[in-house]
Amino acid sequence: MLAIASLISMPNSSPAKPANAVASSGRGLRGRLWVAFVMQTVAIALATLFGVYAAMLVLRDVLIQRALVEEAQHYWKRLERDPASALPDTYNMQGYLDAARAPGPRVPDYLRDLAPGYHSIHAPNVDELVLVGDRAGQRLWLVFDQHQVERLALWFGLVPLTLVLGAVYLVSWATYRASRRAVSPVIRLAEVVREQDPKNQDWHAICAVARAGDADDEVIILADAIRAFAERNADFVERERNFTRDASHELRTPLTVIKVAADVLEEEALSAFGARSVNRIKRAARDMEALIQAFLILAREGDTGLPSERFVVNDIAADEVERAQDLIAGKSVVIRLVAAARIELDAPPRVFAVLISNLLRNACQYTEQGEVVVTIGEHFVRVDDSGHGMAPEDVANAFEPFFRGQGAGKGGHGVGLTIVRRLADRFGWPVTLESTLGIGTRATIALPQARLAAAID
Repeated sequence: MLAIASLISMPNSSPAKPANAVASSGRGLRGRLWVAFVMQTVAIALATLFGVYAAMLVLRDVLIQRALVEEAQHYWKRLERDPASALPDTYNMQGYLDAARAPGPRVPDYLRDLAPGYHSIHAPNVDELVLVGDRAGQRLWLVFDQHQVERLALWFGLVPLTLVLGAVYLVSWATYRASRRAVSPVIRLAEVVREQDPKNQDWHAICAVARAGDADDEVIILADAIRAFAERNADFVERERNFTRDASHELRTPLTVIKVAADVLEEEALSAFGARSVNRIKRAARDMEALIQAFLILAREGDTGLPSERFVVNDIAADEVERAQDLIAGKSVVIRLVAAARIELDAPPRVFAVLISNLLRNACQYTEQGEVVVTIGEHFVRVDDSGHGMAPEDVANAFEPFFRGQGAGKGGHGVGLTIVRRLADRFGWPVTLESTLGIGTRATIALPQARLAAAID
């Protein structure tokens, strides 16, 4: 029994999230690599555009301005030495001088109103950088064609950076492809493990991934570790399966003997004390049989091994209420069944009977007077008792294995509610517990799959 009871302390397993769900959510290795590659590409592109724009600003507002200032200073010096010095006139720059009898081209009208300083002019057919300076009653305009700045930025900024960007993209793509090839064995290993049948595991498939030519040492180590773990797990499952099979026979046989012996004793002329003792033996044997049945159901992996069928919840509840009458013998307690609806379930009837039996046993154990009420609704079964109730901290721990509240009596094994929670979770029947100290306790099993069989007038 200790070995079976240990099953109760095992954590309740919930369905694992499929591996393909992780991959589709974008959190897989391939998804992460692709996101990293895209982010790197976008960052490089933005950095390139920013660099070209910054280079154009530096070229226009720093280098060209400085060149125009130095050109103006040089012209003023030449003009002092030779008043007939020609104005600057190059492919990119044109100079104008506003003075009496000044040689050179006439100053355009749109330049005459400009104040001394540096200007950027944008107008139809005009896109120029202009430096205006005065000296000795003369005004000098140096005009630089701004289209040349953009052209210079294009050929000496954008084109080289584009070539560099292309090279970086090629390197990034090659790195991305290499990274994909590096993680591909891990992904293949994950797919192989996901497709394994726990009852018929294919070790050759796992080993084949490890032996693949592109598998790294780390992948081989990981595959060996997974294979070793799976083998140990298979051995564990096999031991549990054998134990469940043996326990089903070895534990039921002595219980059957005890029940038959109790029935024989019941036919004898016994004293009142002897009759009470026989009743206790029969009740304990019945409780132990139900407990073993619950343990065996929990011990099975996946399904319960019990046939599912459509049954009426009300009938199971009525049978368990009738069986629970022995639990309140000698107490001022009444057990009632209140059916607001007649509902059906598709599940193993024995499992549902174990749930109701454990809830009733728990309610009767902690109720000394008053009543225990089983209520059946369209999508729930509720058990209320007028016992002494539980403190909030006891309610929080009531489903823990072998937990016994402050007011627990001597009876019971401390696993009833744990069995209820684990079986309910197995079949998708959420169970909740509410209790008020000194008033009573309410346990509710939600049955979302229940169907209305027939309304009750």
